[in-house]
Amino acid sequence: MKVIGIIPARYKSSRFEGKALANILGKPMVQRVYERAVQAETLDDVIVATDDERIFDCVKKFNGKVVMTSVDCPTGTDRVAEVAADEHRIFSLQDSDIIANVQGDEPLLEPAMLDSMIRPFFADPSLQVSTLAQLISSEQDYRNPNVVKVVTDKNGFAMYFSRAPIPGTKARKWHEGIKSYRHIGLYAYKRDCLLKFIKMSPARFEQIEGLEQLRFLENGIPIKVVETQYSTIGVDTPLDLQRVIEVLKKGG
Repeated sequence: MKVIGIIPARYKSSRFEGKALANILGKPMVQRVYERAVQAETLDDVIVATDDERIFDCVKKFNGKVVMTSVDCPTGTDRVAEVAADEHRIFSLQDSDIIANVQGDEPLLEPAMLDSMIRPFFADPSLQVSTLAQLISSEQDYRNPNVVKVVTDKNGFAMYFSRAPIPGTKARKWHEGIKSYRHIGLYAYKRDCLLKFIKMSPARFEQIEGLEQLRFLENGIPIKVVETQYSTIGVDTPLDLQRVIEVLKKGG
């Protein structure tokens, strides 16, 4: 069983164009993500998937692995799936191999996060998809629609993901005892499951919430949710980038 980490990286972004190449204390962001991902113990290989020659050349410059993908990929997941389909004949992948979708805008990624997400596949060969979640510690995050929440069953499988504050309370008041969890958008999939996923039509609740992971649940594919203690900062805006730089300056 191979485990491959794929970092989707595009240049165009409505809120922060060129963020993959943004300078973070002397290194482009895509290099920061790559260097952290290759430290994961469970990954056999890591590759950047991009449709932009500037990003391609950047990765080559720091001696990373990179592949050019179609410009028609509508999402990062589609870009990851194109590489997983192995049309580029890079990895000779099997259906049972594991693909980790490593977000290209997570320069503070901890390698242990990837390991904790991937190890459940070794323990349970029937597992199809896994992801991460972190305990929410503030009412602001609980009520923030940009902080995606997830509720799980007693076996740690997702019951639902939402931008709404879930689980809700009868009194509509937040307290730490609710134990609400923030979803972290890293995924690992069995290769055949990922390739089936991108061929499925967008599902009803996926479209309502704007959360593509709901397509798995609405099609009866369980998602294992692993709790992590690590915090990350996804870079969506230049302000996020400055926050990352400040964390790194402090030794983060």
